[in-house]
Parts: sequence; C-alpha cells; structure tokens
Amino acid sequence: MKKKLVVLTGAGISAESGIKTFRDADGLWEGHDVMEVASYDGWLRNKELVLDFYNQRRKQLHEVKPNRGHLVLAELENDFDVHIITQNVDNLHEKAGSTKVLHLHGELLKVRSDRNPAKYILDWETDLKLGDVDAEGCQLRPHIVWFGEMVPALEEAVNITEQADYVAVIGTSLQVYPAAGLMHYAHPIAPVFYIDPKPASIGKLQNPLEVIPMNATEGVPFLREKLFSIRK
Repeated sequence: MKKKLVVLTGAGISAESGIKTFRDADGLWEGHDVMEVASYDGWLRNKELVLDFYNQRRKQLHEVKPNRGHLVLAELENDFDVHIITQNVDNLHEKAGSTKVLHLHGELLKVRSDRNPAKYILDWETDLKLGDVDAEGCQLRPHIVWFGEMVPALEEAVNITEQADYVAVIGTSLQVYPAAGLMHYAHPIAPVFYIDPKPASIGKLQNPLEVIPMNATEGVPFLREKLFSIRK
C-alpha cells in the first residue's frame, strides 16, 4: 500500500506560474482593495465590480501553465497516495495531472447560487454576468470562499490530514486560518516538510519538521528525493 502524502499548498506555488497574490502588495489584489472583491459585503456593494474581477482571473487561467512544482507533485502519485489540499482557487494542480485535489477556498471555474449555495454549484469557464441565474432565478456568484465565510471543505481536509504518513506545506505564509492550522492535525510521528523561500514561523509542532527554504520549482523536486530516501 502506498504511503499517504498530504500536501498543503498556498499562493506561493501559483505565483511561480504568474498568478499574483494580494499578500505581496499591502492588501491590494490586482489593484483592488481585497475586501472590495473578496468579501460578501463587497459583493453586496458592487456586484459588477466583483464579477468583472473574477472574470479577469478566470481568463488568466487560459494563459498560465503549471510549473515544475505542480508537475512533480502530480508525478509523485506514481509512488505515493498524494492528496493535495490547496488554498488556491486556480486549476494548476489539475492541469498538471494531480487527481486528488481539495480546494479549501473555492474554484474559479465554478459558480454557485447566491441563495442556495449547497444546491447549485456549476462548472463555469466563461464570463459570469448579472442576470446569470440558477434554476430558481437567483443570481449566480463566484464559487469562492470570501473573508468571513465558512470553509465547507475544512472537515474533509482535517480527515485527510489525520491520515497522513507525510505532510508537505508549500508556498504559504501560514497567515490564513483555518488552513494554516491543518498541519497540526497530522499524527505526531508524521514528518512535516515546509517549503517556502521565506519560511514563516510554524509555531509549536510535535512532528519532526524540516524547513526547506526554496521556492516550489526547486523545493518540490528536493522533497521528492527526501521522500524516496525515507521510504527506503
């Protein structure tokens, strides 16, 4: 039976493919105050602005490609039972070939009903506009977990992490909760590998910890070699 590798990814791995992160620009995301485009209050104030913002992000997905970090994670499925839990809303893990990807914060290529989010979640690759509605006539919104909203996939993420033989944390500032606390659910004997060119303090952790101060394109191939040596 393959060992289970649980990988927690953040904005850093996508940034290497050209997707910007708002945390690199003092709270601005592509020129917008993040609360204007990533909160329900912002949605209520200006739906057209929010829709346009995510339409632009959705279009960008056709222009970017997975980087070596994404690709090596996908290749690791040949030797490990790899589960990726990502804070990212892009589809770069899927494009790279990863088959078990859980999106904590939603997905750009899906939309959901503003009124019945559990009932209507739809695949959506084109622009979303005012007047695009669900079967009951309610406006559709981006399928994104905005600031202050519940994280529906969190319980599943915890269950996956609890079963990990190895945990890798890649490209995250460890500032966004509850995602940042997931590694603490791993069994205490499961090694944790933290890959980031500017690693943050990881706090108290019972697990064996190795910090790899590299970006994802360098750090994930390095992780692969570490895992192969441990497995032997």
